[in-house]
Amino acid sequence: MIKNKVYSYIGLAMKSGNIKSGEFATEKAVKGGRAQVVIVAGDASANTKKKFYDMCEFYKVAFIVYGTKEELGHSIGKEYRASLAVVDRGLAEAIIQNINQEVVDIWQK
Repeated sequence: MIKNKVYSYIGLAMKSGNIKSGEFATEKAVKGGRAQVVIVAGDASANTKKKFYDMCEFYKVAFIVYGTKEELGHSIGKEYRASLAVVDRGLAEAIIQNINQEVVDIWQK
């Protein structure tokens, strides 16, 4: 249930123009100071995960590994997306909160 909320918030962010998707657009959003959270698919390459982790660490941007390339792409109406950045603070906080709740729910089972 929570997973659907996460993807719903990502879709809402896309519809409102607050998603930058794809490697170059995500990188530009981080380096430009617009990214509030970067989400990288769990099945993205180790190199992609490390690149964005290091970049987010340097620029002090929240970094999350979540879902698959197919799920992330589908949530924004595209084919596959290995990375995306949310540039709206409120939507980013809602996504992070729901992912954190998902982790809590898993541990409580």
